[in-house]
Amino acid sequence: MKNKLVIILLGPPGSGKGTQAKLLAKKFKLEYLGSGNILRQRRKKGNFTGKRLKEVMRRGELVPSFVISRLLTDKLEELKNRPRLNGFILDGWTRILVEAELIDESLDWYEWQKNVKIILINISDKESFDRLTKRKNCKDCGRFIPWIGEFKKLKRCDKCGGLLISRADDKPKAIKKRLEEFKEETKPVIDYYKKQGRLIKINGEQSIENVFKDILKTLKK
Repeated sequence: MKNKLVIILLGPPGSGKGTQAKLLAKKFKLEYLGSGNILRQRRKKGNFTGKRLKEVMRRGELVPSFVISRLLTDKLEELKNRPRLNGFILDGWTRILVEAELIDESLDWYEWQKNVKIILINISDKESFDRLTKRKNCKDCGRFIPWIGEFKKLKRCDKCGGLLISRADDKPKAIKKRLEEFKEETKPVIDYYKKQGRLIKINGEQSIENVFKDILKTLKK
C-alpha cells in the first residue's frame, strides 16, 4: 500500500468503536493501537511512570497528555521502521483537543498524513447509557455480551450457556460521569475535525455488521 491507511476512531462510551477497530484491523491487515492496551502494558514496568500510571488509572483519572504523546510516539517510531506495514488504527488517543493536534503533528512528521480517515461512531446519550449499564459478561467463560441487536434477547451465554452478570464498573453513577467527561473533553475534538471537513459520521445505533458495512462504504470513497 503506497499511502499507508490511518484510521482514527472516535465515539462516546458504549459506541462499539473497539469492536469496529478490531474488525477493520483484520479486514485491511492494520496494526491496532488501542491506548488502553498500551497504557496497561506500560504500567507493568516497575519504574516511576509505571507506578504512577497504576495509581492514576485505578482512580479512573485521565493520564496526562505528555505521557500519552510519548507512548504513541514510541509506537509510531517502531511502526515507521517496519519493512511491511499497511497502516494502523488509533483508538482512544484523541481524548482531548491537544492530543488531536499532537496526533496531526505526529502523522505529518512520519509522513502518514495522505490517507487519514477520521470516523465518529455516533450514538445518543440514552443509547450509550443503556448499552453500558445493560451489557453483561458470562460468569463461566467470561464472554462479553453487548447490549445491541440480537444480543439483547439473550438470557444465558450463547457460547457455553453460563449465567450472564453485570460488569462491576458499569454502575449508573460511574457511567453518567464518563458521559459527562466525553461531552466536556472529547466534543471539542469532534468539532476540530468537523471544522476541517475531515469527520466521517457513522450511525452507531445499528447492528455491529451494519455499522461495519457503513464504515467500509466510506473508506471506498
